Amino acid sequence: MESVVEFYDVKKIYRNKYYALKNINLNINKGEFIFLVGPSGAGKTTLLKLIYMEELPEEGKVKVLGFSSKEIKKKDIEFLRRKIGVVFQDFRLLPDRNALENVTFSLEIIGVPYKEAREKSLKVLTDIGLIGKVDSDIFDLSGGEKQKVCIARALVREPIILIADEPTGNIDPESQDEIIDLLVKIHSKGTTVIMATHNYSLMEKIPFKKTVYLERGEIKKIE
Repeated sequence: MESVVEFYDVKKIYRNKYYALKNINLNINKGEFIFLVGPSGAGKTTLLKLIYMEELPEEGKVKVLGFSSKEIKKKDIEFLRRKIGVVFQDFRLLPDRNALENVTFSLEIIGVPYKEAREKSLKVLTDIGLIGKVDSDIFDLSGGEKQKVCIARALVREPIILIADEPTGNIDPESQDEIIDLLVKIHSKGTTVIMATHNYSLMEKIPFKKTVYLERGEIKKIE
């Protein structure tokens, strides 16, 4: 199978002494649904940041979609991130823009003309069931609706990899189920999904996943 993410003996160190990750060897294939699980502080978010290269390792190498952390240039990181959608736990939506504008902005900043960006954004918002909320202010949306806008913002660039960092952490149980269903739908279209969570019950809803267990910055097992 084609690998989209590869970790080779990766170590990530903060403040010259704290090992956030150590001895990480991991292979993620195209089209997989990956759960990263473990307690707070296990290294889940750091591992995800290494995938979209917000962070780079002190030792070892990360390869993502053919780009190596050892050789990648700043302009290439920007190009790589166009192929990776990221959904954050804390939403990170623009408060001065409505739902539709938050999604179109994701395309406008990479040079897509406004009309095309609007058409693509409306389609994605329709696909995820938010077409009735396109003109809503962010403050008027529920937690689940905000997270759907975040997912739409990530999807509108048609990413090869979708990263979700604790995407259900700030929403109610019913909305959590909706987000999981949406991620499964996205995965069914061929997107590689990598989701970090400490909610083990969510994994039970997806029988076809691969689970990577992290503890104190190390992979304890993969199943």
